[in-house]
Amino acid sequence: MVDYQNADHEQLMKRFRPGHSVEEVSYPSTRQASWSLDDLPRMVAMTLHQGSSVISMDFHPSHHTLLLVGSVNGEITLWELSLRERLVSKPFKIWDMQSCSLPFQAAVVKDAPISVSRVTWSPDGNFVGVAFTKHLIHLYAYTGSNELAQRIEVDAHIGGVNDLAFAHPNKQLCIVTCGDDKLIKVWDLNGRRLFHFEGHAAPVYSICPHHKENIQFIFSTAIDGKIKAWLYDNMGSRVDYDAPGHWCTTMLYSADGSRLFSCGTSKDGESFLVEWNESEGAIRRTYNGFRKKSTGVVQFDTTQNRLLAAGEDGQIKFWDMDNINLLTSTDADGGLQGLPRLRFNKEGNILAVTTVDNGFKILANATGLRSLRTVETHTFEALRSPTESTAIKVSGPSTVSPINCKVERSSPVRPSPILNGVDPIGRSVEKPRTVEDVIERTKPWQLSEILDPVQCRLVTMPGSTDSSSKVVRLLYTNSGVGILALGSNGIQKLWKWARNEQNPTGKATAGVVPQHWQPNNGFLMTNDISGVNLEEAVPCIALSKNDSYVMSACGGKVSLFNMMTFKVMTTFMPPPPASTFLAFHPKDNNIIAIGMEDSTIHIYNVRVDEVKSKLKGHQKRITGLAFSTHLNILVSSGADAQLCVWSIDTWEKRKAIPIQLPAGKSPVGDTRVQFHSDQLRLLVAHETQLAIYDASKMDRIRQWVPQDALSAPISYATYSCNSQLVYATFCDANVGVFDADTLRLRCRIAPSICLSQAALSGSQAVYPLVVAAHPLEPNQFAVGLTDGSVRVIEPTESEGKWGSSPPIDNGILNRTTSSSTTSNHTADQSQR
Repeated sequence: MVDYQNADHEQLMKRFRPGHSVEEVSYPSTRQASWSLDDLPRMVAMTLHQGSSVISMDFHPSHHTLLLVGSVNGEITLWELSLRERLVSKPFKIWDMQSCSLPFQAAVVKDAPISVSRVTWSPDGNFVGVAFTKHLIHLYAYTGSNELAQRIEVDAHIGGVNDLAFAHPNKQLCIVTCGDDKLIKVWDLNGRRLFHFEGHAAPVYSICPHHKENIQFIFSTAIDGKIKAWLYDNMGSRVDYDAPGHWCTTMLYSADGSRLFSCGTSKDGESFLVEWNESEGAIRRTYNGFRKKSTGVVQFDTTQNRLLAAGEDGQIKFWDMDNINLLTSTDADGGLQGLPRLRFNKEGNILAVTTVDNGFKILANATGLRSLRTVETHTFEALRSPTESTAIKVSGPSTVSPINCKVERSSPVRPSPILNGVDPIGRSVEKPRTVEDVIERTKPWQLSEILDPVQCRLVTMPGSTDSSSKVVRLLYTNSGVGILALGSNGIQKLWKWARNEQNPTGKATAGVVPQHWQPNNGFLMTNDISGVNLEEAVPCIALSKNDSYVMSACGGKVSLFNMMTFKVMTTFMPPPPASTFLAFHPKDNNIIAIGMEDSTIHIYNVRVDEVKSKLKGHQKRITGLAFSTHLNILVSSGADAQLCVWSIDTWEKRKAIPIQLPAGKSPVGDTRVQFHSDQLRLLVAHETQLAIYDASKMDRIRQWVPQDALSAPISYATYSCNSQLVYATFCDANVGVFDADTLRLRCRIAPSICLSQAALSGSQAVYPLVVAAHPLEPNQFAVGLTDGSVRVIEPTESEGKWGSSPPIDNGILNRTTSSSTTSNHTADQSQR
């Protein structure tokens, strides 16, 4: 047991005793250094996909771009943000079941899957602590290599382990945990329990170990709103506060340890961010800025002894510690969770924040951008215009708002619509939006062209080439380990990548040839094609979120296949009319939206085998369906070049608009729709164009039309998994990689990449009919071709991405002449 002298106890009691304390810290009213809003990490540098909802994040204490992430599926991952790479992934597993308690063994059998509740680095960065929602904690050793070595597994609490932190009592590194069993426990690095604190009347929600001078203590908060403080002895709690809201609260100290803050939410959904006067056990100040009732608990973080940040209402909100009023807020270009979790790095120049699509965004200020990409300081500074250089140095509000902050539609500083990549109003200055914008403006921009297979990585799916069956639909599995192709003959093929030394993640990669996978029963996934004219059939396919089953049709009945056995589980919707597009309802896998040959859309409940609604609004067959849970709408597209918007709640039609076709072009051809990860912007692809719409109003805000080296009709297009790129395939076998925000071309991939040597020299035209984006790797895509082949394509490891963001010609930051491929577009004035 660690023992403490009585003098330390007396000092702590003085500090916590009600009444004035001579040790109370005072705060100067003037700032030590001038700063501006530009110092806030608000520029979106990247969006990364974890693959499972992110629960907890922590930056390494000295390696400021190394991020530890814990997920709802129990996996922990180490990301090197400067490389945008996962260095290590550790799926949840029990290291030694025999040493676990019987209650835990029973819980594992009967209860829900185990999730991470907290990940954290030790103060020296040598250890990683992980707490789980059932009983366990894991401790890993981190040696600086790309590996986490298992150190100890402890069955720490009965029920969930709600928080974990490192502390240094008696100069000994220890682990502090708390749990549903109302206890706080302290463990050494060998898993031996040193202390056991009992006194809370409700499950303990969070802990905050700290020290003042030579006094070591722990704050703890419980879900009944009680805050207690403990010395490392067995004398019980020394203080008892009430947290604002009387429910779940987290406590944090400022970086220098001098100021104590807490943030929490009441059961009624009211949130509180406060600073405490420790010596009096009273609230020093309460910060304003929370707007709406929350259904969960608001999370917060602090940095640089001056800033507080909290996630609420799909935004990040910032406060100056010395001012109770909100400093500013940002939605980080959209797509954040309603109550996003967030974490600063120790320098305060990078901020990680969680997104709704099982990932997180990285925001940074100018200094953070430099650390994310190695750039010489003088080069970066020379990039600035005189106006920008001044804005960085002066204190007070910034004169130019970053583009990802909310601006009213009527504001004169709101960006005007950019259609076809050209701004109808020439702006003299546009601030950098992402890392690429900052980095690439230091050198003349040039369109990247991939002309030779040695310039990229690619792999052809074995056994895929079949000239008698075109690849008409193509999907990655949601886990990212396989590819599913539907042929024009109604047969589906599945390829899977194995986890091995060559491919330790087991994910799809162009560096390893996958296996053409079939079950032992020898079944094929063959659709009903009885009485079907395959030349006229419109195939369709949709995959369940957990990859356990796939539904598809090829002119006949819709078949539901088991992905493990390939057996048909059921069939439905026999023609006529034939099904032409399938989409799972995002909130209920039993509900399917089915587009039909006769232009209707059926809302079908698989469980009760019943069409709940029949939507009518198109004139020709349905060619695309996309749900937005954020806007609560379904958008449909048809071969009539029409877009329709439907309410998910009532299935009533809200709006119908035609896509704007080139002069003389008749409204024919498949039109496809896909939502951006922010669930607000909509990608519309037609053989004549790519377009981006604001789906809340169905205003078109961007457009690109085939031209120059990419002048053939568009065969298919899709967003990358992070919605930062658009991949488009063309009927002459070219592939274009576009910046998703501007629809400017950043890379052209020539036919010599997609096509085999035989296809290049053959007399019959071969080209990609479909393109699919990897669900986790934004720079990987796959194409399905008219000769039946499927290819996975990635940049070289040295490049890591497809070209660079094209410049916006504004006369100040870019003085090069853009290729017409990127800038020869038609401006489209917005309709007010």
